[in-house]
Amino acid sequence: MKTEKPSDRIYIALGANLSHGACSPRATLALARLALTEAGLPVVAASSDWHSPAWPDPSDPPYVNAVVEIASTASAREILDALHTIEARFGRERGVRNAPRPLDLDLIDCRGERIEAEDGLVVPHPRATGRAFVLLPLAEIAPGWTDPVSARTITELIAALPQADRSATYALQEG
Repeated sequence: MKTEKPSDRIYIALGANLSHGACSPRATLALARLALTEAGLPVVAASSDWHSPAWPDPSDPPYVNAVVEIASTASAREILDALHTIEARFGRERGVRNAPRPLDLDLIDCRGERIEAEDGLVVPHPRATGRAFVLLPLAEIAPGWTDPVSARTITELIAALPQADRSATYALQEG
């Protein structure tokens, strides 16, 4: 049996706060996990679904968030392109930053690689380490994860989050 090093792993954050057709945001995340596998990015581990308030406008609908680990030999660019294709299938329109959306897929970490490409690809995700809605679900499936940039552990990163952010982000019950 092959034992993977944490740097071999690829993590994707999922989020939704608008319905997609008849699908609630939570149902959309379930379908998005299937869409990842169908796109050749099989999910090998998945966090619970988590609730988080909308940001920057808390009057927008709250989000359902999750993190998955995928298996792939694809490059970070190929993975990100696949994520954008899946988002578009679910009605995501890019335009206003941080606007409500039916699906958001972010490449959080790709094998510990550090990339800042001219085409806008940045890995690891530059804002992931300051977001409770990413770190709390990530800690569920990757409790030993370390940020490739700061070398801080996920426990340290979570502890550094504002208490209000940690309190407002919580795991949803199954079903």
